[in-house]
Amino acid sequence: MNLMLRQTLPLLELDILKTFVAIAETGNFTTAAETVHRTPSAVSMQIKKLEEMLGCTLFLRDARSVVLTHNGEVLLSYARRLLALSNEAVSRFMMPDMNGVVRLGAPDDVGELILPEVLKRFADSFPSIAVNVSIESSGALRRAVAEHRLDLAIFNTTKIESTSPGELLMKEQLVWVGKSCGTAYLKNPLPVSVWEEGCIWRARALEELSKSGRDFRVAYFCAHHMGQQAAIRADLAVAPLARFLVRDDMIALSEKDGLPELGYYHIGMVVAEQAEAPALAVADYIRAAFARIERRPKEVLPVAC
Repeated sequence: MNLMLRQTLPLLELDILKTFVAIAETGNFTTAAETVHRTPSAVSMQIKKLEEMLGCTLFLRDARSVVLTHNGEVLLSYARRLLALSNEAVSRFMMPDMNGVVRLGAPDDVGELILPEVLKRFADSFPSIAVNVSIESSGALRRAVAEHRLDLAIFNTTKIESTSPGELLMKEQLVWVGKSCGTAYLKNPLPVSVWEEGCIWRARALEELSKSGRDFRVAYFCAHHMGQQAAIRADLAVAPLARFLVRDDMIALSEKDGLPELGYYHIGMVVAEQAEAPALAVADYIRAAFARIERRPKEVLPVAC
């Protein structure tokens, strides 16, 4: 009886898979190279080696973009699972005490735009730690930490006081925002979209409007910043927003448009007393994420047409 000799299959290298995933997620070889701390040429060689081993093309490339092929999409699913399993196995032996649940709170703007990246990076490094996220107002979040219902929380405030618990993560500009080439800011009284009572952006905006003598009315009310953006895009109202929330179809309004300057606010973090190692690890990742944001160059905001 003849036996067919089975060819030994090559093994996928986790280091190359990590590079492959970085390219798929960033859509750019240069950015991916920075992520995995390699040169762009080294990254290109890794992908070439991977494509030759698998006998297929993984990316379609042109001068502007990098797109996964069908085979690339199939491999991406496997690569993510293999990397996650590797992290889980290694952490089981190297960090046996880093497990459990961390209760994290954040306001909705931070929760939607910043936390996804933070939690993804954290999960890659600490797969045995689950992070439960609560989205609430800043005041409620700080009370929850004080009452030990949360392990740590990110919050917005007009200032970080030396007498109150908390640390400064970032100082951000608060701006009036309207629809690009819209007319809401020209109306009298001014239609304003704001959050619920207790929101520091609302308090600052209405206070400055009152000081300036500008007539206004609350035309749109929503406790979620996506609702404020919807009102702006429909040109129903203008709203006070953090600078980093301004999108391409929006404009920043200023005193020359008849609106008072709103100045700056702070993003802070408070960690519960006697917080355990998993919570302290989450706090470190949050600090690192905001440090990266602070280092990014500030883009020039579009102004009224």
